[in-house]
Amino acid sequence: MIQAIVDNPLFLALPSDFADAQDLKNVVDLVQTMNAHPDCVGIAGNMIGCLKKIIVFESEDGVRTMLNPEITAQKGPYTAQEGCLCHKGQKTVTRYQKISVRFQDMQFHWHEEDFSGFTAQIIQHEIDHTKGILI
Repeated sequence: MIQAIVDNPLFLALPSDFADAQDLKNVVDLVQTMNAHPDCVGIAGNMIGCLKKIIVFESEDGVRTMLNPEITAQKGPYTAQEGCLCHKGQKTVTRYQKISVRFQDMQFHWHEEDFSGFTAQIIQHEIDHTKGILI
C-alpha cells in the first residue's frame, strides 16, 4: 500500500533496527510508495515510518531491495546536490563514486556487490537514512 512520507526530522534521525522476516511486508509498501512519486529513485524504511534497515532503489537492472545494507568500501569522493521526499530543496553532500555493499536479499542470504555512479549515490543516500543521517 502507498504510505505517507514521514518528514518529522526527530523520527528520521533515529537509527533503524536490523530487519528480519517479519519486516518483509514493508518491502511492498516501499516499492509502491516509491513508484507513486515519479521523481523518486530510492526510499528507506524510515521514510514510511518503518525503523528497519530496508532500502529500495532504481538501478540499471530495475527496482532492487536490500535488507540490512552496509557500505564496506568506498572510493572517489565527490560533492553532490541531493533532494529527498522528506524535505524541500536540495542539499550538498559528499558521496563516493564507487562503493561495495554487504546486504541481505529477500531470502536473507548475504551478498557483497560493487556499485558505481548514480546507483552508488542513491544507495549511499538510502543507507544514510537507515543510520538516522539526513542530508
